[in-house]
Amino acid sequence: MHRVNTTAFTTPCWTSWTPAEPGQRPPVGWRRWAIGALLALLSWCAPAHADGSDIDVVDLRVEQGDDGLYLSAGVPFELPAIMEDALAKGIALHFTAQAVILRERWYWYDKPVATATRQFRLSFQPLIRRWRLQVVTDGPALALSQNFDTLPEALSALQRIARWRVADSQAHKPGAKQNLAFVFQLDSGKLPRPFQIGNLGQKDWNLVVRRNQRLVVEPAQ
Repeated sequence: MHRVNTTAFTTPCWTSWTPAEPGQRPPVGWRRWAIGALLALLSWCAPAHADGSDIDVVDLRVEQGDDGLYLSAGVPFELPAIMEDALAKGIALHFTAQAVILRERWYWYDKPVATATRQFRLSFQPLIRRWRLQVVTDGPALALSQNFDTLPEALSALQRIARWRVADSQAHKPGAKQNLAFVFQLDSGKLPRPFQIGNLGQKDWNLVVRRNQRLVVEPAQ
């Protein structure tokens, strides 16, 4: 499965430089800054699906709660057959969702002001013929487990994130230019070692979905 490549929003500050003599090269520091600004601009202008992937985050929104900011989103991916086969053989699949709130800085890269991570473990229990989804959220650590009769039911729960607390209320500054970076991906580092070596570089094991957008905090419904 292809990867969706995006980048965080940045607003570089441009300054001019004029050579004092014909053929004079710009100072090293200025050249480095200009190259970095150009690369950031090209990345920012690139389309969200540069590699042709049709996977996207849907219904991504952030709501204001009494004790913080809550994120909801959907990630409607199709599980590759090779992953489904691994699950049937008793190999658990681990996924990670991460949300980062960033504050724009005109003179440098965006500054992260809040980061939240949620981990998922999807497995098949052959003795009882049921699927289990375990969810671990950081903050105060909280682990939840659900059992399902079918794989589609388990995937539906995995692909739907509802009211996940990702930051304190203080992380949102009304009127400030802030962005939200969200990524959902397979944690291939938690696969058994033979799978990590044998499947390295295969696109079916490269499930990554990203979305960067302006942070808009909605009132609680």
